[in-house]
Amino acid sequence: MTDEILSRIQKKFPLVAKPFEVIANELNMSEEEVLKILQEQKKANIIRQTSAIFDTKRLGYKSSLVAFKIPEDKISAAVKIINAHPGVSHNYERNHEFNIWFTMAVSPDSKLGLDKTIEILAKLTEADDYIMLPTLKLFKINVKLNTTGKDEKKEKVKKVVHTEIEMTPLHQAIVERAQYDIDMVSEPFKKITDELNISYDKFFEILKELQESGMMRRFASILNHRKAGFNANAMVVWDVEEGEKGEEIGANAASFSAVSHCYLRPKYANWPYNLFTMVHGKTKEETNGIIAEMAAEIPSKTHMPLYSSREFKKVRIEYFTPEFATWEAQHIS
Repeated sequence: MTDEILSRIQKKFPLVAKPFEVIANELNMSEEEVLKILQEQKKANIIRQTSAIFDTKRLGYKSSLVAFKIPEDKISAAVKIINAHPGVSHNYERNHEFNIWFTMAVSPDSKLGLDKTIEILAKLTEADDYIMLPTLKLFKINVKLNTTGKDEKKEKVKKVVHTEIEMTPLHQAIVERAQYDIDMVSEPFKKITDELNISYDKFFEILKELQESGMMRRFASILNHRKAGFNANAMVVWDVEEGEKGEEIGANAASFSAVSHCYLRPKYANWPYNLFTMVHGKTKEETNGIIAEMAAEIPSKTHMPLYSSREFKKVRIEYFTPEFATWEAQHIS
């Protein structure tokens, strides 16, 4: 039953006053049983975080995937420098000459901007070279590990039309609070509604508005891949056609259930790969098998799986905090 619960909280977390009661009723269990299991999974660090997942760009932040080429003897010092930036959420060493891969975001009021920030980091880390790989087209971003083994190999990726909303102080206040991990208790949202002195109805209404606008992607639990048994996760890069054909190929790649992230990114003279897919498997053999199935359907000149050899940072960006301005103040010459 644990696997069923973990599957459920990854896919669509109930946005109601007592979400674990809803899950319990679906699975013919008691709320106490569901909470006990989730508290154990949280204590074992299998559940990394349960919170709102926000879209960095729709909140006004500028972001990019970045790859640095760092000499082996300078990696340790470089990682400390990169990880100190509050806009770095993920940072890995991967099996390529571009060996340090991280995601970077800068705040809407950034004085340096994204390009200058990366330029400063490249200088501070003494990188031999670097490439910036911003998203040109997003096909999918949805981490749902197949804990039950029952998921289909392919899934429909829905196209969502977003609505425009006016971002009020209350919207921002809810973003600031809903981005953090909830407690595994009967009423996990009570702390926020009490603090803001609003009703549950108002709280869930604003979360719905944020989701319909695309600012909030979803509310869900994210599992610790390795703790959950998914030990072989590869960033697979593909050299595919650009334009409409590339978009068609990207949409097909995104339909594979084992793919959590799928993007088109720019090509460079020293980097011919433009389609990026994150593929998750429990073993390297399983992951390579999925990649082979994808390669049979994806027309590409070449592709390459980049496995991570070390994870240096994996956190959520904390939005609307002063740390971004503090970092920039320290590095503006």
